[in-house]
Amino acid sequence: MLVKNWMSTPAITIDIHSSMQEAMTLLNTHNISILPVMDRTRLVGVVTDGDLKKASPSGASSLGAHELLYLLSTIQIKDIMAKKPITVPADFTIEETAEILMDNRISGVPVLDRHGGVIGVITDADLFKVIISMAGIKKRGIQFAFRLEDRGGSILEVASVIRKLGGRICSILTSYENAPEGCRNAYIRIFRTDSLELGALKSALKEKFFLLYMVDHYNNVREIY
Repeated sequence: MLVKNWMSTPAITIDIHSSMQEAMTLLNTHNISILPVMDRTRLVGVVTDGDLKKASPSGASSLGAHELLYLLSTIQIKDIMAKKPITVPADFTIEETAEILMDNRISGVPVLDRHGGVIGVITDADLFKVIISMAGIKKRGIQFAFRLEDRGGSILEVASVIRKLGGRICSILTSYENAPEGCRNAYIRIFRTDSLELGALKSALKEKFFLLYMVDHYNNVREIY
């Protein structure tokens, strides 16, 4: 899954000489959290809602409303922006981008085309949308979690049992986190079909595999094994 398919585009940008008040207006109007800062056509920084909050007068300020608005209109973005912004290209994967955000403890980055032009922005909120999409949670269903041997065919064996007993697989996710050496955890979401006998499926899965849990979103049932 590539950044270009999940980024917000076109990017809402702000000029380096714009005021803090203008930045606040843009963020609120477009319901966004990050603005690439431009010097004409060149990206020179980014400013986030967090930057604006840090630069704003505290709630204990004795300034009146008119004085506060005047102050916000005189502070320029160039004085509070983060310089040398971290960026990603449009053909980066979502996983690569998530790693960059996590490692740098930032909430979003501008997305650049091959010529260095800003064509979008991707944020942690966009990454959450990807996770939701990949997991299939919008369609609810039933999720089973397994601890499987890390060998070829182990997931196919589980999938074969699920299909044989009437389950229709929506998504399969795997991870080595919190799994012992030689194993991996697999998370399989299925849809209920007319032929599905959930009790028989659970029994078969428990008998043949190391089942960690089941979450039945149809009936709001959670079973931890």
